[in-house]
Amino acid sequence: MNGAPHAPQSPADLFWTFTRMSLQGFGGVLAVAQRELVERTQWMTREQFVETLSVSQVLPGPNVVNMSLMIGDRYFGLRGALAALAGMLVVPLAIVLVLTALYAEFAGDPRVSGALRGMGAVAAGLVISTALKLASTLRKSALGVAPSLLLAALTFGAIGVLRWPLMWVLLALAPLAVGLAWHRLPAR
Repeated sequence: MNGAPHAPQSPADLFWTFTRMSLQGFGGVLAVAQRELVERTQWMTREQFVETLSVSQVLPGPNVVNMSLMIGDRYFGLRGALAALAGMLVVPLAIVLVLTALYAEFAGDPRVSGALRGMGAVAAGLVISTALKLASTLRKSALGVAPSLLLAALTFGAIGVLRWPLMWVLLALAPLAVGLAWHRLPAR
């Protein structure tokens, strides 16, 4: 994508885009969000997506829900934030309620548990794919590639290997990342 991002036409545009995103997200919407917001609608550059994701990750609640609120607010204020949030939640909530009732009936079926395990593998693939696509933004990061990769490795090790709680990892590594970036930015 080149140049300035496009803008959604209306709060309804936000609603339907976020509804489409949320209906495609099995095990997480991040990969779908990157494709929809950066590649398809071009409402954000990759750099803007990474910046918005970074902020949304340190806020309480699901990352993509936080992103929907931030993006909706950016374009249409409170109306846009509520439209994007409704898009993320209304239709998927109705579907989940129906599926929950169905799951209660069929939970013992080995085909159901096998299908759910298969969906977990697909979700892991989506996360890896998104990470690789967004890695190109590291070149433009104030941290630079090497420190960014080191922080990513430390985060993965702490959460994925040592199983430390996310909150403690964020409390330890976020100030380090901010301090390093601050130090590397030119004085204004």
